[in-house]
Amino acid sequence: MMENNTLDRWLSCRPGEGNGGVGCVALAKVPMLPYAAFGAGMRTLLGSVSDGTFSESNRCIAYFAVPQQQEGDAQQPQHAGGGLNCYALVARDREGDVLVAGYTIDYYQEELPASLAREIPALHVFEREITERYGIRFAGSPWNKPLRYPHDRHCTGDTIDNYPFYTIGGGELHEVQVGPVHAGIIEPGAFRFLCDGERIVHLEIALGYQHRGIETLLVGTKHRLRQILTGENIAGDTAIGHATALAGILESGAAEDWEGAEVIRCERAVALEMERLAMHIGDTAALCMDLAYQTGHVACEALRTLVINAMQQWCGNRFGKGLVRPFGAHHRLTLERAKLIETKLAEVIGRYRAVERDLLSAPSVLARLEGICRVGREQALRVGAVGPAARMAGIERDVRRAFNFHALEGFEPVVIDAERDGGNGDLLARLKMRFREAEVSYAMIAAGCKELAGRWFESYPAPDYGRALAKRSLVFSLVEGWRGEICHVALTDAKGELTTYKVYDPSIHNWMMLALSVRGGQISDFPVSNKSFNLSYCGHDL
Repeated sequence: MMENNTLDRWLSCRPGEGNGGVGCVALAKVPMLPYAAFGAGMRTLLGSVSDGTFSESNRCIAYFAVPQQQEGDAQQPQHAGGGLNCYALVARDREGDVLVAGYTIDYYQEELPASLAREIPALHVFEREITERYGIRFAGSPWNKPLRYPHDRHCTGDTIDNYPFYTIGGGELHEVQVGPVHAGIIEPGAFRFLCDGERIVHLEIALGYQHRGIETLLVGTKHRLRQILTGENIAGDTAIGHATALAGILESGAAEDWEGAEVIRCERAVALEMERLAMHIGDTAALCMDLAYQTGHVACEALRTLVINAMQQWCGNRFGKGLVRPFGAHHRLTLERAKLIETKLAEVIGRYRAVERDLLSAPSVLARLEGICRVGREQALRVGAVGPAARMAGIERDVRRAFNFHALEGFEPVVIDAERDGGNGDLLARLKMRFREAEVSYAMIAAGCKELAGRWFESYPAPDYGRALAKRSLVFSLVEGWRGEICHVALTDAKGELTTYKVYDPSIHNWMMLALSVRGGQISDFPVSNKSFNLSYCGHDL
């Protein structure tokens, strides 16, 4: 029995040892609760506005609805059946498990469920998606607006062109629109500022210009290779992260660990950290550019190139595409390749440390960053921030630590030290966190290469695209991507084929952090703060 009776009926799933981010439960065992009991459980797990506290170790990683299936139907669920089944997954870092529960919405019920986002702001993105997809409007919702504009949305009259931006009256205020078309390579997104002179009163971010139907594409094919190719293109700068999450789903049907699994997972861990290292260095370059610190910009761009070129020499692609495949791989991290990576990255981290010393000792840089665009710990907890966006505010959230993701000696996740790493949520804290993350990634890559050297003569499996998933199951896969927590969730039918697939990029949790960071700041602070988070547009739009 759990300590709180509101959680007694929630199903606890402890992800597998050594593959700590993946869990699987039979759909028949998922408890479907009365909505009032479901809401009480969510408030107990996550905290609420009325309580005045929010949990640091618990967070909602997925919450979605699917049309009810008829028994034995192996096809994509349809609206027929009388309503929706809603499922929620809450990760508990301290307990090392994920709690699963759900509830049913009848299309014909007179009383609509009350919005939980009023008490738990982090849930607003999930409720908005359910409303957008199926027309279920949660009573009293504080943010009842479309989220993604998918092709199969309930109300086709809702388009990104008529997004209902908030307005504030008053002759002293004016609106500033940035986007949706941006200079350079930035993807489409509309940023609507309400300003009092140069001071930002409110920023609202509207995305949804390039919905590609990723989730539908994954369900629409049984071809495993096509699925993994789709997965590694969910967000181009996170190919390893999303492909690893999808591979975890595809491998979840194995009754026991497959031969060579430890070697493959170790290689994926090294690749994930190389992706993380490259992106943090690249983001440091972008931040230096917006600070007009040209020396740092040029230096970091050159260092990022060294990292991604090392990835290309490993697998033939600078972004790691083609590296992650289910149950095996085509590109072994040989002793020669591992030695090349170690040599190159030792040079990279040494030169990156020099950039850090220069940046953090330059008065002009410190004056532009310190105390600017701050997001406090309480705000980060309220909106459900993950990854570096949470850690820079002093919140210890890391899938690698919570679920023993790598399960390898010498692999240690980022450890927060507010005095050393910043931790107060300003621009300087976000820059310092990138330096800290890079140091940890470098150490983990070195540890992984040494681990692989000791396993050189072990069998190395080729990919297997023919295995079915667990039947009639809910499967989830968690990966700590470079932006933060990536979560993939799948529902399967009686044949072990996908009927529903959900993708949650960390950006969907963290876009609100950007909006909060500039509130009360100068409009000229926005480009710098935007770069300091560097969130994904396509990771949100899917």
